[in-house]
Amino acid sequence: MFSTSSPAKGSSPVKGKFSWKALGAALLYFWFFSTLLQAIICFSGFSGTNGLRDSLLYSSLWLIPLFLFPSRTRVIAAVIGIVLWATSLATLCYYIIYGQEFSQSVLFTLFESNTGEAGEYLSQYLNGRIILTAIAYTAAVIFLWSRLKPIYIPTPWRWLVSFAILYGLILNPLVSDTLIKHKPVEKALGKLASRLEPAAPWQFITGYYQYRQQLGSLNRLLNANSALPPLANLHDASGSAPRTLVLVIGESTQRGRMSLYGYPRETTPELDSLRKYDNHLTVFNDVVTSRPYTIEILQQALTFANEQHPDLYLTKPSLMNMMKQAGYKTFWITNQQTMTERNTMLTVFSKQTDKQFYMNQQRTQSAREYDTNVLAPFKAVMEDPAPKKFIIVHLLGTHIKYKYRYPESWGKFDGKTDNVPAGLSADQAEEYNDYDNANLHNDHVVASLINAYKETDPNGFLLYFSDHGEEVYDTPPHKTQGRNEGNPTRHMYTIPFLIWTSDQWQAAHPRDFSGDINRKYSSAELIHTWSDLAGLSYDGYDPTRSLVNPQFREITRWIGDPYKPSSLRSYDSLPYGNMTGNQ
Repeated sequence: MFSTSSPAKGSSPVKGKFSWKALGAALLYFWFFSTLLQAIICFSGFSGTNGLRDSLLYSSLWLIPLFLFPSRTRVIAAVIGIVLWATSLATLCYYIIYGQEFSQSVLFTLFESNTGEAGEYLSQYLNGRIILTAIAYTAAVIFLWSRLKPIYIPTPWRWLVSFAILYGLILNPLVSDTLIKHKPVEKALGKLASRLEPAAPWQFITGYYQYRQQLGSLNRLLNANSALPPLANLHDASGSAPRTLVLVIGESTQRGRMSLYGYPRETTPELDSLRKYDNHLTVFNDVVTSRPYTIEILQQALTFANEQHPDLYLTKPSLMNMMKQAGYKTFWITNQQTMTERNTMLTVFSKQTDKQFYMNQQRTQSAREYDTNVLAPFKAVMEDPAPKKFIIVHLLGTHIKYKYRYPESWGKFDGKTDNVPAGLSADQAEEYNDYDNANLHNDHVVASLINAYKETDPNGFLLYFSDHGEEVYDTPPHKTQGRNEGNPTRHMYTIPFLIWTSDQWQAAHPRDFSGDINRKYSSAELIHTWSDLAGLSYDGYDPTRSLVNPQFREITRWIGDPYKPSSLRSYDSLPYGNMTGNQ
């Protein structure tokens, strides 16, 4: 791709003169490979500025060999450039095709696919648009390479400058994390890898490193899960009747900001309409989560673990195991990131099912990725011929950054001032409105799933709940945003909890939930409610912990870190504050 030319006569480091123009040309050359894509991502509003910043910083590492050996500038730049060209072009094309950044999750999806699926996945690169992109991109690289000139820095400054760049970008972060902050070397390397990832060719190197790191943890947990004994004396009261049961898991959605629960703004018009005109939908008013973090609560909600026994998710079968044991074909459809350090446990849960659909391979959560992604695979799974199906759909919901959870055309509350707490800054008011917009889009996705389910005339039910809530300047003095287990507010724990039941299922399992909707309940006990709804009994099933069972007993709804027992407290002991909606 590149050719080289001999350096001009008298171009030794000692005799040459430093040129800012030569430095600028070299920076532009190396920045082009990574920063072009990051600039597109940033300025299109697809994601934030972190990727752009890191691509600029870490692409600058390639200046070091040019500083040290200026007489070989074009040769060195050509060799490095071939690697950068190949890797950056691949990631640019991937973004053009899929609208997502390359990440370790992409590697996970590729390696988890069979040969035919992987070939089909990669063959999408070969089309006219991609070929034209490759030609234009290559021409731009050659042009920038042709403008390169030696960068002369006198000895010993060229060595000092080179070391300063290496120390500032690589060594200092590692030293700071390991020696000063006393973090494990693996943690420090992982943090550095995430900073390197936006810059070529580190997308592939760090992506593969992170993939291998997470894969080891994933396989250990899966092996431990597969070794667990099945539930004893499992009985399915529904027998062999064909059925489809659906569990939809939301994200960061507190019920106090849903008009379905009395919020003044119309943030859930489609669910509002369903409740008004469809008596198959039941809305439960007083369900809370035990932990304000996704992984931690799902380790309880999808297993037999709870705040008193937090490790049972490691020693007893999960909800997914239970449904497979009961003869269901199981599916997991997720719009959450797949293979990250935080999400390894989610991937473990997903791999406990028979078939997985990973719809989000973004490098970061702070990127536009809409939950409408799950609708097509959901409809496809509904057509699967298996007589008994269990489907889990995991949404991104209203996860921060809220403005990335919905298309810009859904900004219904942009610039609105009604119901916005007094005293918020302009940025805080914007974030407050963004959260309501995210709720509006989440309402559309959840209602679309319910409607897609009911259109198949199913025998079964669909249950939707959010993993946890979110504080978005709701509680006086209106200064808190996010979730903090050490400084909890009610909005961090209040969640929506809905059940839609089909005609066929209701006919075979007649129940009236109207007397149950105000029961105080924690989603940490979800597996007992699900078992009750599905007609499953076994050793260890406790009807008193089922929200919809006549034997239900209200117990203390513990919140806090169960590994710090002194931090546990009753949710109902939290002060109310001045909050809207049903709390």
